[in-house]
Amino acid sequence: MCIWTVTKGAAAWSCIRLSILSVLLVLLLYPLPSTCHPIAPGVATRSAARLSRAANTSSDTVVGRHVRSYNHLQGDVRKRKLYSYQKFFLRIDKNGKVNGTKNKDDLYSVLEIKSVDVGIVAIKGLSSNFYLAISKKGELYGARDFGVDCRLTERIEENRYNTYASAEWRNKKKPMFVGLSANGKPMRGKKTRRKNTATHFLPIVV
Repeated sequence: MCIWTVTKGAAAWSCIRLSILSVLLVLLLYPLPSTCHPIAPGVATRSAARLSRAANTSSDTVVGRHVRSYNHLQGDVRKRKLYSYQKFFLRIDKNGKVNGTKNKDDLYSVLEIKSVDVGIVAIKGLSSNFYLAISKKGELYGARDFGVDCRLTERIEENRYNTYASAEWRNKKKPMFVGLSANGKPMRGKKTRRKNTATHFLPIVV
């Protein structure tokens, strides 16, 4: 009885070994399909070409940003009238006096605004040939020749009006602005503030 059991167990073990060998043989003869497929030569070539074009386009774009010209850096000139929030046209008369006028046809209110640096402009009366200037003391006047007093920082405020402040002089570290009072008279720069609408002007195309 024991001999039969051993013999039967050996036979069973032999069958198991044969089954394992059969499975291994099948795997060797018929390998499983791979999930990674080689890229066809034509596809690889097209992909490389697209990458090359993209790289060239990106390079051109970057270079273009550096060489692009901006008018405000090249002496952009605008012919304007500065209409104040107080409803006056800023004017510079033949004697260099600065004030405001209600007369929209006043020749002395026609101005030339020229960019002289980034964010810095010079404003000149076309009929008087005087430059709008702010002195170190904050006085608004017309200068015959362009100088440091004539360099004005131009900025667009939240209400879409422009302000013009001295780019050179400050009063207690605060900017001094071009301003016209409710009577059209020039304001001293020391009394002006950015939020004060007396310093707000709307450039009108002439």
